[in-house]
Amino acid sequence: MNEFFYYKNNELFCEGVPVAEIARRHKTPLYIYSKAAFLNRFKQLRAAFVKQGVKPLVCYSVKANSNLSVLNFLKNAGCGFDVVSGGELFRVKQIGADPKKVVYAGVGKRPEDIKMALQWGILMFNVESDAELALINEVAKRLGKRADVALRINPNVDARTHDYITTAKKENKFGIDLFTAEEIFKNSAKYPNVRIIGIHMHIGSQIVDTSPYSEALKKAERFIKLVSNKYNARLKFLNIGGGLGIRYSDENVDSPEVFARRISPFVKKLGLRFIMEPGRFIAGNSGIFVCKVIYVKKTPAKNFVIVDGAMNDLIRPSLYKAYHFIAPVKNSVVDSFKCDIVGPVCESGDFFGKDRDLPKVDNGDLIAVFSAGAYGFVMAGNYNSRPMPAEVLVDKKDFYLVRRRQTYKDLIRKEVII
Repeated sequence: MNEFFYYKNNELFCEGVPVAEIARRHKTPLYIYSKAAFLNRFKQLRAAFVKQGVKPLVCYSVKANSNLSVLNFLKNAGCGFDVVSGGELFRVKQIGADPKKVVYAGVGKRPEDIKMALQWGILMFNVESDAELALINEVAKRLGKRADVALRINPNVDARTHDYITTAKKENKFGIDLFTAEEIFKNSAKYPNVRIIGIHMHIGSQIVDTSPYSEALKKAERFIKLVSNKYNARLKFLNIGGGLGIRYSDENVDSPEVFARRISPFVKKLGLRFIMEPGRFIAGNSGIFVCKVIYVKKTPAKNFVIVDGAMNDLIRPSLYKAYHFIAPVKNSVVDSFKCDIVGPVCESGDFFGKDRDLPKVDNGDLIAVFSAGAYGFVMAGNYNSRPMPAEVLVDKKDFYLVRRRQTYKDLIRKEVII
């Protein structure tokens, strides 16, 4: 919980609106986002670096939460965007983003998506391999353009996070090892339609201790000096990616101010324009997932609180065994009991929390799964032919439906019976 999601008289509010009122109007399960929370986190991170004398280009990582209304108000606040697919590129075009504040990452960019990005005039591609660089060069040549790129180097640093979201170790699929990256600079004449203007890193996600960034930046600094002196590389940008973590439970998370103090000396020393790509940090604690208790099932082994939300709506607990704080929307009962909070999907992995001490709930009560603003709806699907939930945005005392709930007809709309 934070100042944007809080209890008043034992009732959960989002900004100035009771969560129960939103659920009554738009049913469950649903995601609820706080506009003020998103903007507060964005401004807090940017301000921490400005205080250190560094003016960052903050490119919000669209994959964390790609709702168009979220993207639109972040754009209006001056935010840029980090995209990883043609679909995400399409989204930021739809909200009228400044293409010169858009960077395009991802290990498998398709020719048609590269073409779209070049025609729109994005700031740069974050290149993940020499094969990708050759493809970008080829597409740019066909268009009569020159593509600006940053090489995503893999510094072989352990970010000390979950195995599925670490990205800068030598066994990961991401980035270019330093030897290959140097060879690319050495043979840059092979890519006449590409201009290498930056170095990019992204060492992982949900990083709560920011010291691995310092280790990675020391390697990046040595590499930048090497290629600048040896190959006359004319670099303009240093992009450190995202990965700054949030508090899901009792993690001791480095603040943006600590992060900025660690990073800024490297940025100032190198004299390059600074880019970062936060996603979870901005979105994670800016949203909750609300569902309704269908019934409580008691067995000799344990108790189950069965809700109308499921792993297809919020997959993080099932996929990563991720912890999310869970509490009733109306928290008026003092007595608690130990239970698993589970959904109706036919998988044993369909759970939001196990062996939790939850205040006693009854059929029809609402519960909130916190820290669900990032990697929530964006990872949802239709397993068990379940329609995907609605999304609601709260702005002070008003709230707006920003994605309609799927219907059964939506589930089969693109299918053909033969």
